[in-house]
Amino acid sequence: MLPTPPKAAPLLRICILENDDLEPPLLERYSRVGAMFERLFAQAGFEGQIDTFSARHGQYPVRFDAYDAVLLTGSRADSFSDDPWVVALRACVTQLLQDKRKLLGVCFGHQLIAHCLGAPVRRAPQGWRAGRQVYDWLGTPKQVGGAAGQAVQIGLLASHQDQVLALPSGATLLATHPDCPVAAYALGDQVFCIQPHPEFTPDVSAFLLDKRRATLGESFYQTAMGSLSEPHDGLALARFMIHFVQYGLSAGPPPLATEMTENKRIPN
Repeated sequence: MLPTPPKAAPLLRICILENDDLEPPLLERYSRVGAMFERLFAQAGFEGQIDTFSARHGQYPVRFDAYDAVLLTGSRADSFSDDPWVVALRACVTQLLQDKRKLLGVCFGHQLIAHCLGAPVRRAPQGWRAGRQVYDWLGTPKQVGGAAGQAVQIGLLASHQDQVLALPSGATLLATHPDCPVAAYALGDQVFCIQPHPEFTPDVSAFLLDKRRATLGESFYQTAMGSLSEPHDGLALARFMIHFVQYGLSAGPPPLATEMTENKRIPN
């Protein structure tokens, strides 16, 4: 009798709670915010199912227990605002935390989850951060494709004026920057959140910079635009996020190998 072949690992299912709408010309290119994550995860080797719901428009899945993780996207809104849809989203996330659902948060999502965990979230004291930013990665180097025993920095595209001002109770700090001390954190194997946008491409960042040029000031604008010619580590972070959903912070095999910023970038 032939041996029974090992069972294939079940495909992951991720629910995206989308918290913004794209504007032209990004709308024509990417269709919706959730599609940018679908594209990034596909490039990172994700094989599974992704369902997207617009929390901004009051859309939620009937059941969250069908999903391995829930991802909260960025938004132009404030995570601490009294907008009815934001209040409803905070109530939803609070329940998901209580139910021990696995959560991923990016930018607004990072801030809203921290807010639900009791951490202070407000306007950043230094104002806007935009363009490519370089963060110190405080986790293990292999988590983001770095060499063991070496200090690792990751370059990612940012666009925010709000920040998490203190680490949520019990959380582990994973990335930091002098102007954004709580740039990424994890809460055990349940929550991973990051302030910059691994899903962004340079054209997305350039659109947002152009939109806010007068607000940011010419010197800030020119510096931020110039930074977009440098590669960024969106793929490495996507691989880490997929690994986190499947295994948690430290368990399981390391994420797929990826080159760091010196040699790798997500194409436009």
